[in-house]
Amino acid sequence: MLERTWTAGLTPAVNMDTGYVHLLTSAERTRVLDETRDVGGGKRFVAGAFIDGEPGEPASLYLQAVEQIRTRGGTPIVFQCSALSSSAEADVLAVYQKIGQAGGPLLAFELGSMFAPFGRIYSIDFIRRLMQIEAFTGIKHSSLDRATEWARLRIRDQLRPDFRLYTGNDLAIDMAFYGSDYLLGLSAFFVEAFGRRDRCWADSDPRALVLNDLLQYLGQLAFRAPVPAYKHSAAQFLKLRGLIATDRPHPRSPSRPASDLALLDDIRQRLDEEMAREESESASAAARASRGRAPRATS
Repeated sequence: MLERTWTAGLTPAVNMDTGYVHLLTSAERTRVLDETRDVGGGKRFVAGAFIDGEPGEPASLYLQAVEQIRTRGGTPIVFQCSALSSSAEADVLAVYQKIGQAGGPLLAFELGSMFAPFGRIYSIDFIRRLMQIEAFTGIKHSSLDRATEWARLRIRDQLRPDFRLYTGNDLAIDMAFYGSDYLLGLSAFFVEAFGRRDRCWADSDPRALVLNDLLQYLGQLAFRAPVPAYKHSAAQFLKLRGLIATDRPHPRSPSRPASDLALLDDIRQRLDEEMAREESESASAAARASRGRAPRATS
């Protein structure tokens, strides 16, 4: 999956919610980092700096996790934790400032509690102050609420236009059309289709909207309540695509009914057909353009 993601033109993110990071042991997270480094051979990747359940002071634990990611060539994203879930925002910012003293680039994360019990959506004042920490170059926002995300985009455009807002709204993946970047669990279902959608959008090709609508249909199905069960939906879909051998979720994660398979397979077929149609039309257009070029002089 790592190679497929890079080939599709996307940057993989490991040790994240989609990868059951809160259910992995410290040794398992380290193994994920090592394998990503070994497979990537220097290619860019993002990795969650996750400390929940580890003994110690949050800032120190985060700095250790950040260093572990950086030594393997990754960009750290500071995952939220239970220790800070009920702390005053000023105290959370103080921890982020300590992490930022180690230098950037760093990404922050705000995760709605529908994804994980330690998740938290911060105030708009918190976001303003976070943007003042130079080491943090972006934040992943997963409230599943367009208005909340639009408010962050307005602040970003006013205060720090180079700051990246990575949408985690799998129920509104067209937020990428409004100025967000994305770090979506849904993209793991079909990285090639997301990459194709992005290229079509960059080329002002309306086929981007066709792909987006199909992918959003998939997202509405997979990210219904209980939201964490989307990881099982991902496994079901990837198995239907022939990319993994089993669709069993982590034993401590919620699951989806087998009745979802027929719906997922219908979406898979429709996406495959649209991808093949778009590829055929692109090839035909390229051939027509090639035939219309003037011959080159040779000597």
